[in-house]
Amino acid sequence: MDFLRPATWADALAAKAEHPDALPIAGGTDVMVELNFDVHRPPALLDLNRIKELTAYDTAEAPVLSRGDDPPHPPEKSGWLRIGASVPYTRLIDELGDKLPGLAQASRTVGSPQIRNRGSVGGNLGAASPAGDSHPPLLAGDAVIEVASAARGVRMIPATEFYLGVKRNALEPDELIRAFWTTPASGAQYFSKIGTRNAMVIAVCSFAIALHPEERRVGTGVGSAAPTPRRATAAEAFLSNELDWDGRTPFSVSAAQRFGELVKEAASPIDDVRGTADYRKHALSVMARRTLTWAWNDYRANKIVGREAS
Repeated sequence: MDFLRPATWADALAAKAEHPDALPIAGGTDVMVELNFDVHRPPALLDLNRIKELTAYDTAEAPVLSRGDDPPHPPEKSGWLRIGASVPYTRLIDELGDKLPGLAQASRTVGSPQIRNRGSVGGNLGAASPAGDSHPPLLAGDAVIEVASAARGVRMIPATEFYLGVKRNALEPDELIRAFWTTPASGAQYFSKIGTRNAMVIAVCSFAIALHPEERRVGTGVGSAAPTPRRATAAEAFLSNELDWDGRTPFSVSAAQRFGELVKEAASPIDDVRGTADYRKHALSVMARRTLTWAWNDYRANKIVGREAS
C-alpha cells in the first residue's frame, strides 16, 4: 500500500487525480477501523493532515462567486460559514456551538473525547454512512458541500444531493471534500439520537430539526433509518404551515402528533442487530415530537423576551 502525503491542497488534488483509487485519510477514525479489520484495503492512502486550510473556518461574509482556486459563494444566500473538512468535532462544539447548535449537539454524541479530537464532518461525509451523526443537522440546516478536482475545479453540492446510497456519495473519483457551507442558526436547532447505550455507540436512529423563522420554514434530517440520510419533506411542509411564527400560541398536540407521523413515514429502515424497522419508525416519531417541543419552546421564549424588551 502506497502512502501519499501532500503538503498543499494543489498537491492533494494532483495526487488524487494521479491515484483516483487512493483513500483520503485525516482523522482516521473510520478508515483505520476498516483497515484494522481488513474490511477495506485500498491501493494507497492519501494523508491530508499537512493541509492546514482544511482545519480552518471563515466566519466572515461569503465571497461572491469567483474564479480559480477561490471558494465560490453558494447560490442565493449570504452570510454563510465555510468550515474546512478537517475541523474536528471538538472545535465545532467549543468554537461554533453558539452558531451551529444542532451540529454541536450531534458532535457531542460522536464517540469518545479522543475520537472527537480527531474526527471531522469531512470524514463523516466521505464515509457517507446512513448512521453518521453529522448528516441530519447538515440536512436540516441546508448545508452545501464544497468539493474539488484538479481537472474541473470547485463544485458545490447541496447536502440533499450528496448522499447516493449506503456509504456512497456524489464525489467523482478525482474529487476531494474541501469544506462544507452552512448559515448560522437563525432559530432553534436540536438533535436527538438513540443508541444501545449512552456513549460511544452508533445510532440506531437519529433526528434533527432546525427552525428558519425568517423564511417561516422548518428543516429536518433523518439518520440511520434509510439507505441514505434524508429530509422528511412532507413533515417540513406541514409544520411550516402549522406553526404560529409570531410565537403567540403553542402548537397543538394533534399537530405534534401529525408531525411525528410524517417523519416516521419519511423513513425506510431495515431490521438489523441494532434494532427493528418498526422500532426505528416509532423512535423517530417520538424524537420528532420531542425536538419540536424543545425547539418551539426556545423560539417562543425568545419571542416573548423580545416583545417585552421592546
